[in-house]
Amino acid sequence: MSDRATRLLALIDHLRRARYPVTAADLASRHEVSLRTLYRDIATLRAQGADIEGDPGIGYRLKPGFLLPPLMFSTDELEALVLGARWVQAQADTELSQAATTALARISATLPEPMRIAIDTSGLFVPRWHENKTPEPWLPVLRHAIRNEHKLRMTYVDAASAPTTRIVWPFAMAFFDPVTRTFAAWCELRNDFRHFRADRVTALEPTGECYPERRHALLKRWWAANPRRKRDTADTD
Repeated sequence: MSDRATRLLALIDHLRRARYPVTAADLASRHEVSLRTLYRDIATLRAQGADIEGDPGIGYRLKPGFLLPPLMFSTDELEALVLGARWVQAQADTELSQAATTALARISATLPEPMRIAIDTSGLFVPRWHENKTPEPWLPVLRHAIRNEHKLRMTYVDAASAPTTRIVWPFAMAFFDPVTRTFAAWCELRNDFRHFRADRVTALEPTGECYPERRHALLKRWWAANPRRKRDTADTD
């Protein structure tokens, strides 16, 4: 990536993070360029589709919704995207794996040919550790419930092989190793947060109800109640 392309990328990132208009003088100082160069860079970004509001007198701001063209990513950033997408292809459920394949193809299609070839022939791979393991069919249901803040009716078998049926509010899912998927939920049966292994779920269905608390609020309470949970993979049903 050229020095100017790197500077344009840094400038758009600066504007994206800014909560208020940033003056031309501040932008020029931050990116170590003259005001004339800064104005030229703003014009270039606008020509590429960035919806930048403002003028030299009042400052500049980037309107929400601008998508950075993939061709402006550095090679390292693109390789990180490729590696992440290939991990999802290898380790996630079928639906999410297909989404990763589609996203990777879409990114590749927008790249200049030399970079597209480099990405398509990348030597970064993620092995499939569970070729003979059938993915849990509940993973898409869980992801959709987390995304939409929906309650689920679940039949679950604990470590002692005892089954229970309960209503849960799933709000987070973790991939701890190549085969273990766990999720955190508010459990109406226990009236508390609980953590479940997806491979111990024997039935899972939407209730059609939204849970009464926003997911971000549940996450906040969960972290406060379990400050060490990110290091704990125990099944606490």
